Amino acid sequence: MTEYQTHEHDVLIIGAGGAGLRAAIEASAAGVSVGLVCKSLLGKAHTVMAEGGIAAALSNTDERDNWRVHFADTMRGGQYVNNWRMAQLHAQEAPDRVRELEAWGAVFDRTPDGRILQRNFGGHRYPRLAHVGDRTGLELIRTLQDHGIHKGIDVYMECTVVRLLKDGDRVAGALAFYRDHGRFVVFKAKAVVLATGGIGKAYKITSNSWEGTGDGHALAYDAGAELQDMEFIQFHPTGMIWPPSVRGILVTEGVRGEGGILLNNKGEQFMYNDIPPLYVNQTAKTPEEGWRYCQGDRDANRPAELLTRDHVARCIMREVRSGRGSPHGGVFLDISWIKTKLPNAPEHIKRKLPSMYHQFKELGDIDITKEPMEVGPTTHYVMGGVRVDSETQMSRVPGLFACGECAVGINGANRLGGNSLSDLLVFGKRAGEYAGQYARQQGPTQLDAGQVQDAVRWALAPFERDGSEGPFQIQQELQELMQNLVGIVRREDEMERALVGLAALRERASRATVTGNRDYNPGWHTALDLHNLLTVSEAVTRAALARKESRGGHFRDDYPDKDPRFGTFNHVVSKRPDDEMRLEQATIPEMPAELKQIIEEMK
Repeated sequence: MTEYQTHEHDVLIIGAGGAGLRAAIEASAAGVSVGLVCKSLLGKAHTVMAEGGIAAALSNTDERDNWRVHFADTMRGGQYVNNWRMAQLHAQEAPDRVRELEAWGAVFDRTPDGRILQRNFGGHRYPRLAHVGDRTGLELIRTLQDHGIHKGIDVYMECTVVRLLKDGDRVAGALAFYRDHGRFVVFKAKAVVLATGGIGKAYKITSNSWEGTGDGHALAYDAGAELQDMEFIQFHPTGMIWPPSVRGILVTEGVRGEGGILLNNKGEQFMYNDIPPLYVNQTAKTPEEGWRYCQGDRDANRPAELLTRDHVARCIMREVRSGRGSPHGGVFLDISWIKTKLPNAPEHIKRKLPSMYHQFKELGDIDITKEPMEVGPTTHYVMGGVRVDSETQMSRVPGLFACGECAVGINGANRLGGNSLSDLLVFGKRAGEYAGQYARQQGPTQLDAGQVQDAVRWALAPFERDGSEGPFQIQQELQELMQNLVGIVRREDEMERALVGLAALRERASRATVTGNRDYNPGWHTALDLHNLLTVSEAVTRAALARKESRGGHFRDDYPDKDPRFGTFNHVVSKRPDDEMRLEQATIPEMPAELKQIIEEMK
């Protein structure tokens, strides 16, 4: 191993988004040595694209809100297959994490009396999202970086981890390479925290950045950890539709929270035609009532546009498939109509939604203060991830922790908007805290040179092959396959075809060839990403095939109804000794009586 640069830390954190930064801060506060590895440059993590806000029951805008309401909303949104303990911890601890962020310098929008302002969001009963215009994720990252930079954390930028290393059963570090010059680096650690984000790049249309290739999911799976709930993919209802170069880029739910309405090509506000029974008593009966709700009328019910994301996405797809869509295959999202209600509407929109105004003006030459936007569903978030302990965030592999989007827990079948940012704060903090504790209790790890050499040989294999196909075409076909066969609406015959197609793509990927040298070689990077994308795609497809019902982000056209039997367990995938994927059912533990009572009261 002397030929590889080696760094040793007590805790190694892979991923420098909100979850990774929060974990690094907490682990460092515990007095242990922390290394932070990021695939991109520090500050460019996908968290910066989170726009709407941080969900936390601060009760600043409506004093009726509290952690119990937030817990009940999260469980209902997740269709009750959530990890109830994580949902409870999240709802209870989110307010403290937001106040902590404020104390560290986050500049939130304010109420007239100076408290943190909170806005409405889909699935939340009361205005709950602490926000900074529509740039909340950017402010979160800025604050965490500014605070964390003084903690003595060693940061390794543009560095991609290709395999976790183990000492017997426990995790012992990782092998990575620097993207600019291709040289390998070995990290030795007593604990590893995965905070690598999502899997959106497995799909053709996604709001995710180029980094969302399922790295943490695949690293954990290959190391012996379990993945859970992989069938539940959230397709955000509003991504940009036009021009094609920006298709899928997120249009924040905050547009609808500020009064934006969804219209088909007939000018109809179609969301009012289909209200799920769960939300009938909490949904506005008229668009006028919905507008009053957005303006803070406590006696009004939420507009239909603010129902859960899975429902809104399916309603949009129904309009498109029925011939009532926009010219480029979506629907219209109109915030400009509020000029009939507010005399200063253009200035109001620019102040509340500055990023959205500039995004559409620069990328689509559309002035959202004067005309509607074309939007449609985009692959946004994976509810599934590494199965972890509710309290500590440690997986079944000793010393391997996970947090943020690459971990599973609070969201169940569908995530509520804004819960992702409070999730990464709450469980990033917990992962860093317990990883630090674990590292202090452990003796030094030993790395096997043969294990490192095997990983290096695997990573360099694409240079040694003499095949005729490169990795880009394979990646493109994978994205097309997942978009078309395992997308928003699923059928058994299509997913069976997807499994056959994934096996063929895996075989082709094993022969994919790259040319040139290792200095910033996108072909090589894509060839390595393919392993991760194929792993998570197979996990999604196998779990979706097994769940013969519709629930949350998983909709089966051949099983359109919810089946109570499937509400008693989660699907768990793991790697068998023969490298095949095993799918099992894990019974959901009984919820304590006091939490059941909260849910009943909130109904």
